[in-house]
Formats: sequence, structure tokens, C-alpha cells
Amino acid sequence: MASFSTIKIPGESLFKDKGSKFYGYAYRADSVNDVEAHLKEIGSLHPKARHVCYAYLINEENGAYRANDDGEPSNSAGTPILNQIRSANVAHVLVVVVRYFGGTLLGVPGLINAYKTAAKLALDESTFEDDFEREILKISFSYEQMEDVMKQVKRHNLSIINAIYQETCQLEIELPLDDFELHNEYFSKFNL
Repeated sequence: MASFSTIKIPGESLFKDKGSKFYGYAYRADSVNDVEAHLKEIGSLHPKARHVCYAYLINEENGAYRANDDGEPSNSAGTPILNQIRSANVAHVLVVVVRYFGGTLLGVPGLINAYKTAAKLALDESTFEDDFEREILKISFSYEQMEDVMKQVKRHNLSIINAIYQETCQLEIELPLDDFELHNEYFSKFNL
């Protein structure tokens, strides 16, 4: 099964260097929408921050990761944050570091160290859990087929995340990625 470690309980940190304050936040993020929601929340918590730098890694194999320097010198903020996520060997994670400038320039090496440290501290304050990659299977079937479909759902303890029960019924089922093809093949005989 495509399992990974991710954040169960978010972590926060504060790192200070030469008057600048670096607030670190680590969250679980399963999609870019989750990332955007957390960034909006951080923006409302820190409306006067000089820089809000971040990195996320949802699934490295699929290219679902990004680092953002938010105006800091290139690769001095987002990349050190992303490297801390990779070092922690976690996925479906967003780390944000908010900087309040303290009046003294840190230089690129100082910035790299500060962003890396704030990210690491936020991850260290997080609680982790093991999880697995999921896929959504959409099924359309006639109302008369519902009993057979629901028996299969119950037999395999599948999670229904959305359901419409009408003349033509529709289900969205969340499956472990490794089981997707097996269940897709079975349910394809019901699909209208």
C-alpha cells in the first residue's frame, strides 16, 4: 500500500535571529486547495508580516510540491523549508514561515538558516500519523442495482464521501490507491 507519514496535529514555532522573528507553522495539506486555505488563514493572522514563505509536498512522485520565497532572495526561504519537509520524510504537508524584519540584514546564509530552523522547529512540534494514498471512484448505477452495490461497499468497508440516490444513483467512494483498479473493475459493471 502507498503509505506515508503526515501531520496529525499541527505544530508551531518561533525562531529569532538579530531582531527578526520567524514564525513557523506545519499543517497537513492533501491538496492545493488545502494549501491555499492555510495560507489565507496565516495571512489573516499576520497581516503586517514582511514575508510569508512556504513549501508543500503532497506527493513528490506526482510532482505535487512547491517552494515559495515570497520576495526573499532566490532559494533562501522556500527551498530550505521544502528540504526540511523532505528530511522529515513526510508527505501531504505544508510548512509556512512568516518573517517580521528586525532591522538587521541576515544575508543569504543567515536567511537559509533561519527559514530552515523555523521549519524544522514547527515540524518537531507536530504530531505525526501514518496514512495511505487515496483515490476517488465515481459510480453511477440504477436504483434497482443499489442492493448489490451497497453489499460490495459494506463487504469491503469502503468510505462513501458523496451519494445521490435517485432513479440514477451516484456514489463517490474513497479507496486506497492500491485497491483502486480492483474496485474500479468490479464496479464498472454497474456504471451507466
